[in-house]
Amino acid sequence: MTGYRDTQDPVPGGADDQPAGEHGMTRRQLIRHAGWFGGAVVLTVAGGEVFSHIAGSRGSSAEAATGTGGALRFVQVSDSHIGFHGPANMDVVGSFTEAIDQVNTLGFRPDFVMHSGDLTHLSTTDQFDQVRQMMTGLRTDRVFTVPGEHDSIGDAGRAYRQVFGEGTLGDGWYSFDTHGVHFIALVNTLRLEKLGHLGTEQIDFVRKDLAGLSSDTPIVVFSHIPLFAMYPRWGWSTDDALKVIALLRRFSSVTCLNGHVHQLFTKTDGNITFHSATTTAYPLPKPGRAPAPTPQVVPARQLKAALGIRTVGYRQGDRELAIKDERLA
Repeated sequence: MTGYRDTQDPVPGGADDQPAGEHGMTRRQLIRHAGWFGGAVVLTVAGGEVFSHIAGSRGSSAEAATGTGGALRFVQVSDSHIGFHGPANMDVVGSFTEAIDQVNTLGFRPDFVMHSGDLTHLSTTDQFDQVRQMMTGLRTDRVFTVPGEHDSIGDAGRAYRQVFGEGTLGDGWYSFDTHGVHFIALVNTLRLEKLGHLGTEQIDFVRKDLAGLSSDTPIVVFSHIPLFAMYPRWGWSTDDALKVIALLRRFSSVTCLNGHVHQLFTKTDGNITFHSATTTAYPLPKPGRAPAPTPQVVPARQLKAALGIRTVGYRQGDRELAIKDERLA
């Protein structure tokens, strides 16, 4: 069974092009792959299934959602764009601080927090230092990251890896295990022509990484750009993702989590569910609703109301996940 869910509406059917550096982005490519806003999405793993619920929701703890104690609970934040200055959000530092505060007031301590890319807006040393320092305020044992295209401008992600790449392989990919779940963090933002790209070396890493796992191992995959064709016209897809998807087909439970598109979106394709996260910086238009995915300006008092978070709950005995979208305000 293949399908998608967007609770609002279904998806409808002047810069120079000089390269910024080795594997760097042109100005036009950067505009094409511009970034998002929202709050944190809390994900829970229990009984071999991955569920999610809204960060900060009342009466919606992980145990209540799954009926199971002792579950793995982690948080995904995305697209903080530290360093962005523009009318779409004049204070991205303030909004990212609010997201961190939201994580810290969940009522439990997440096992880890994952930032799914575009930590910075222009990948400068000062911006990486600032976002790193801000994330030290997260009340969690571990913080993981993957780079966005805004973290790789002009240097193929070298500055990003100097700050966040310890213990990673290749251009920054890695995997880890916890609570019986296998996590893979991928990098698909370094060699952009139009779509995201993984490359042969990284796909080989995934093949070897999965080889020894039993098919009933729950798999969670993080990337910045979606691994499904959300809207290729805007670059919201990864050109060689199907090679990784084919490797994931044998597993009974696979969840792919991405950022980049600055809006909540869910697609199910057989045993694989894709969740696009919201952002802490600024909203982007829905696919096809504007000439390009550029930051959307809304009245200052309505900024939070224009953004939102998605709640996904699960109770044993239900056949489907219960999905609820709420505005951030």
